[in-house]
Formats: sequence, structure tokens, C-alpha cells
Amino acid sequence: MGSVLALAYLEVPPSVHSWTRKKSKDQLSNPGSFDELHKKCKEVFPQQMEGVKMIVNKILSSHFQVSHIIHMSTISHSNYHLKASYVGDQQLSSTESFPTLIGDIDNTGSLHAQIFYLVTDRIRTKSVFQTQLSKFLTWQFDGEYRGDDCTATLTLGNPDIINESVIVVAHFLQSITSKLVLGGELVYHRRPGEEGTIVTLAGKYSAQNWVATLNIGYGGAHASYYHKANDQIQVGVEFEANTRLRETSFAFGYQLDISKANVVFRGSVDSNCCVGGVLEKKLPPLPVTLALGAFMNYWKNKFHCGFSILVG
Repeated sequence: MGSVLALAYLEVPPSVHSWTRKKSKDQLSNPGSFDELHKKCKEVFPQQMEGVKMIVNKILSSHFQVSHIIHMSTISHSNYHLKASYVGDQQLSSTESFPTLIGDIDNTGSLHAQIFYLVTDRIRTKSVFQTQLSKFLTWQFDGEYRGDDCTATLTLGNPDIINESVIVVAHFLQSITSKLVLGGELVYHRRPGEEGTIVTLAGKYSAQNWVATLNIGYGGAHASYYHKANDQIQVGVEFEANTRLRETSFAFGYQLDISKANVVFRGSVDSNCCVGGVLEKKLPPLPVTLALGAFMNYWKNKFHCGFSILVG
């Protein structure tokens, strides 16, 4: 009798372990930042480029990196940028390290600086300062809380006590299931003679090979769809509608990866009859990447092309 009870007792743990594995499998994950909802789709589209650009990255140590950027343009003014960054020892992932300081100054003296600081494992802050011709243009302070299945962010932009003007932005995202994320955005702005609030609702559904995202509110709507066909082909579709400007736009982009040739091609076409593409070619074992882009707007009869060299 005792042996039978002992055998029954030993048979219980497998079912308990299977229930535990199922529970951990269905556990919700953090939805990420509100600003990155459409990131997967936007990465497929080519970046606008024109003229000739050369970027030289120099790693001074495990914490410091300096970049020299020279841009010779045929449309706007040519410029030079010096970019320096410092990365601390607090590393949450392969792409996130704290504290991080990034500064970018050009030949006119305009500065764009960002500071990222980790208060705790769940709370992080961000400060942004931008000047133009030695005058402050933007100053912004962000506070973000990242829970196990939610993200809450509060942003304070251009606060001015004397003129009683400020911009306050609040974001919240909640993982409903392992694939569905819902949330919203609240924007409040105040300046002399004007005050208003805009509310936007957001949702993202992530499947194995595709991601669908929708932002809709009083100001308009923004929808995107990303699909990964295979390891070589990725496509993205974006739709934007602005109720204030009464404008709508539609864009289709795609990315082709040829890993054997170290080539990545991104192309796009939109509802304004603008067609463009960027071809990137890496030259291993040299730390050099070449990029060639061309864009054509048929309605405005405009064409521009660009070439860039990235070293480091």
C-alpha cells in the first residue's frame, strides 16, 4: 500500500511541470516604446540621400567613439558634422547601455545632444538639447517606466515658465496577449493664445512573419503593415491621413538582402509618384560600406541622386 502511494506521489510532478511550462510560455513580454510601433515597417524603406557623403567612425576606447561626417550637397548647403558618443558600463541588452551621451555639432555651431540615464532596472530617462546658431531651439525631458508587460512614458517639451508655454506628451502601451499590444497617446500643448489636447489610440498585432500597426485619433490615422516573405525579401506598406491638412499618402517599400554578395537593396514608391532606391554594398574584410541612391518625383519633375562612403 505504501509503495502504491509513493508511486502516485511520484506521478504528480510531470503534470505540475507541464502546467508551469505552459504558464511561462504564455507569459506576456514588454511591448517596447511607443515611438517604435512602426519601426519594423520603416526600416524597409530607403533613406533619402543626395550629393556625396563620407562618414568616418573612429573607436577610441570601449566607451568613446568619434565620427566625422562630410556632406557635399547640390541642393542645400554643404556641411561638416563632428559626432561624439560615450557609452557606460550598465548594459541591459546588446543594443542598450547606460549612461549614454551623444553630441553632434556642425560647422555653423549648431548642437544636438542626447543623454540617456538608467535610474533603476525599470525606469530610464532621456534629455535632448538642440541649438541653432547659438540659440536654444529644443529642450526635452523624458521619463519612461518599463514593466513586465507595459510601458509608460511622460515627455516634457520646451517648458517656458515666463511665457507659460509647454508641450506634454504621455504614452502608454499594454501587452494584451503575446501577439496583441494596445495603448494610446495624449498630447497637451499650451502657448500664449492657444491651448489644445490630442488623443490617439494605438494597436499592434505581431505574428510570426508579419506585423500590423494602427494609430488613429483626432489628428488623423497612421497604419503600417510589415511582412517577411523569406530571409531575402521583406516588404512594408504605410498609409497616413492628416485631417488638419486634408492630405493622405500611401507608400510601398521593399528590402532585398543578398548575403552572399554583401548587398542590401531598398526601394519604394508612393502615391505622390515618387520612386526611389538605395543600394548598399559592404567590402569585407575592409570596414567600408558603399551606398548609391536615386529618387525621382514624376509629378514635380525632380530627380536627385547620392553616393556615400562609410568607414568604420
